Amino acid sequence: MKRFPLRQPASRRAGFTLIELLVVIAIIAILIALLLPAVQQAREAARRIQCKNNLKQIGLAVQNYLDSHSVLPPSYCTGAAKGGTWSIHARILPFLDQANAFNHADLNVGYSDPPNSTSGITAQFLPAYRCPSEVNGANSVSTPSYFPPNYAFNAGTWKVFTPLSANLADGGTPGDGAFGPNARFTMANFTDGTSNTLCFSEVKTYTNQIGNDAAATDTLPNLAMIAGFTSGTFSTNGHREWVDGKIHETGFTTAFTPNARVQIANKGTTSSAPTVEGDYISCKERGTSATCAGRPTYAAVTSRSYHVGVVLSVLMDGSVRTISENIDLNVWRALGTRSGGEVIGDF
Repeated sequence: MKRFPLRQPASRRAGFTLIELLVVIAIIAILIALLLPAVQQAREAARRIQCKNNLKQIGLAVQNYLDSHSVLPPSYCTGAAKGGTWSIHARILPFLDQANAFNHADLNVGYSDPPNSTSGITAQFLPAYRCPSEVNGANSVSTPSYFPPNYAFNAGTWKVFTPLSANLADGGTPGDGAFGPNARFTMANFTDGTSNTLCFSEVKTYTNQIGNDAAATDTLPNLAMIAGFTSGTFSTNGHREWVDGKIHETGFTTAFTPNARVQIANKGTTSSAPTVEGDYISCKERGTSATCAGRPTYAAVTSRSYHVGVVLSVLMDGSVRTISENIDLNVWRALGTRSGGEVIGDF
């Protein structure tokens, strides 16, 4: 009997159809779109925690400096030759576990003079002065290079320093902030209370600035006033040098609220806009030019942050606060004074 082989069923190839593949891709895209913001938020939360820790360490270093020297560090010393130009940031290094860096600095001479200009101290990377959210590089490209700081001392509301005369050795009067040129403040000077006075706050590096025009007066500024100061010298190098104690390098004032979009005359960028965001400094604390010699220093140097909607600040009692950019201007200015007698509620 003739037998015929059984017919084998046709094999089927396993795989995705085009529609199935498109559905999978769409699902993956949706999941990524949902996941990325969460990852970014987690990273920002981590950066903010690190930033708060940096400010906490700075606040403790200031307190330890006070315990060791019985006075708070001056922001600048106008009558101490070039050695007086060193910043608070440099003076508190031993109390930030940076004794090695401090030992490489000679505070008896200027930071741009030997041996400081050859030791590399000006370019020293100091993590405690660097916000993790900062977008600019860790060093400038100039020679010698400088490490730019993200945290600045509270120089007060508007008037930073009043010299006694054009002679730098004559000294002068510091402003109403927690720190000032030639200042020897103790806690007794903080009659507003240490929990109501700013110590350090955030700033952005390489900030536009204009000044050295000696045009400002004691009148507290508004935005239109600052934009109207057009005769000064323009620079893009504010908050560039951590070693320099002048207000535009390592300080801030409370003339305007945090992250305020303060506009200054555009005299130095490629933009065709008549104004750009920046800071105003009427005269440097060590002003020796014919325009500024013996003239007061007024400054609108704004606290700015890359943390959306807020700045982080440490108060004189060592507590770190997250302060909204929408804080009332009068409250913010009151936080900038050490003995203004203002009544401050919650902020």
